[in-house]
Amino acid sequence: MQYYIWIILLYFLLLAGYNFYKARKVKSQDDFMVAGRSLSLTYIVFTLICTWIGSGTFIAGAEYAAKAGFSSLWMPAGAWFGIAIIYFLAAKIRTFGQYTIGDILEVRYGKFARIFGAIALVISFVTIVSYQFRAGGYILNVITDGYISVEVGQALSAGFVILFTALGGMVAVAHTDLPNGIIIVLACIAATPFTIAAAGGMEGARAVLPPEHFAVFSADFGECPALKALGYCLSTMLLLMGVQSMYQKFYSAKSPKEAKQGVALWIVGTIIVETVVVVIAVFAAAKFTDPITHKLTVDPASIVLQAARYLVPQPFGILLLAAACAVVVSTGMNYLLSPSTNIIRDFYQRFINPQPESKRVVALQKIFVVILGFIAFLLIFIPTVMKSNISVLRYSYFAYTIYGVAITPALVSALVFKRVNRLGGLLSITIGAFATIFMEIIFPQIFPHLMKGDDPFGIPSIFLSFSLSILGLVLGSVFGKPPTEEELKPFFPDN
Repeated sequence: MQYYIWIILLYFLLLAGYNFYKARKVKSQDDFMVAGRSLSLTYIVFTLICTWIGSGTFIAGAEYAAKAGFSSLWMPAGAWFGIAIIYFLAAKIRTFGQYTIGDILEVRYGKFARIFGAIALVISFVTIVSYQFRAGGYILNVITDGYISVEVGQALSAGFVILFTALGGMVAVAHTDLPNGIIIVLACIAATPFTIAAAGGMEGARAVLPPEHFAVFSADFGECPALKALGYCLSTMLLLMGVQSMYQKFYSAKSPKEAKQGVALWIVGTIIVETVVVVIAVFAAAKFTDPITHKLTVDPASIVLQAARYLVPQPFGILLLAAACAVVVSTGMNYLLSPSTNIIRDFYQRFINPQPESKRVVALQKIFVVILGFIAFLLIFIPTVMKSNISVLRYSYFAYTIYGVAITPALVSALVFKRVNRLGGLLSITIGAFATIFMEIIFPQIFPHLMKGDDPFGIPSIFLSFSLSILGLVLGSVFGKPPTEEELKPFFPDN
């Protein structure tokens, strides 16, 4: 145990020193928000991997895989489809070259679209940050053999992530993502064969796990397994296609060409990491399942961490735990930086002080990093105190859904379709956000008897929310005034 703690602590001390060094180079708003638009292809690739591969993969995805088996690949598969689509948009995004998606939304749909889009983004991203803290609690609990509780661990993780992000912004995020990304990819690949061998291979796993773990659609998906699988796939795809953290990385690239090349390599790394994490989780679940009761003997949310601690040789186990720590820190930093950027860019600079001094902007954003980080901590701390059942999977699904249906349809349409107009974009954003909040939070409280599993009527709420968002986009664009040439020019300069 001592080796695990000290080596991982040393790694984070090195990252902290590197972060302090890079923080000294933050002199302007461009430095803090988009790393001075100077990131090379190598940095772009690994910072994209680190931004996407977070505790949603190592904790929520692993929890899902431990319960549902290989069919859990439906969830990350949505990201793969999303990256493939983003490949064709990356160069245009970099050419537009602003700071937030609010910049895009306002040019096409007006200032109210910017405001409502920013609100939806802040809600989604703060939720994502909150379960990064929870994941950090799991990691510290596992590597200390329970000496540090999950509750204390999540508080320590929160403090670490908030401090790191406030210090250096995107300069620190992007440069610490390079070593983190390398460790994530290498650790996952190296740990996989050892975990499979510990479970007795495929034969050993089949002897312990239920047949549903090897089905295309697991029975664990609930009332409508195929719909649930497609719902997870759709929510992940929509989040990735519109997630601001990715757009900020494209804005940070040296050129549109390098932004596009980075996406091509990003999809390869993402497929590898997310697939092997599911493989590790499934075979670890076989090893940690009681052969008599057929129940897991460990928390499914920590299944990959348990594999690193007990099923993998120590050097590779340390590497995998370091990778888990890396994804929590890098993802937490990325998703904490983005909403603070929105508050500064989409509210403060847009409506209060359009041309503030650069140092003032950086100082204010650091303050909002701390405020939003504290709110994210409360989102996980309050349920902990109330002894509520906390599922990282449920947190991630809500965050993915509200962002995916409120932001992505309007955002992608702004980049691709000339006919969408202000009314359509605004209706899509507002209807999508309110529909998600109603179906995910309000409906279960008002009509609990109509809930089947986690879904209203057994049907994932994303289908209704997404349909309403698209309907608002189409109807508003059909019956509203067409966009002006001035609104279209930044996105279609050659036409």
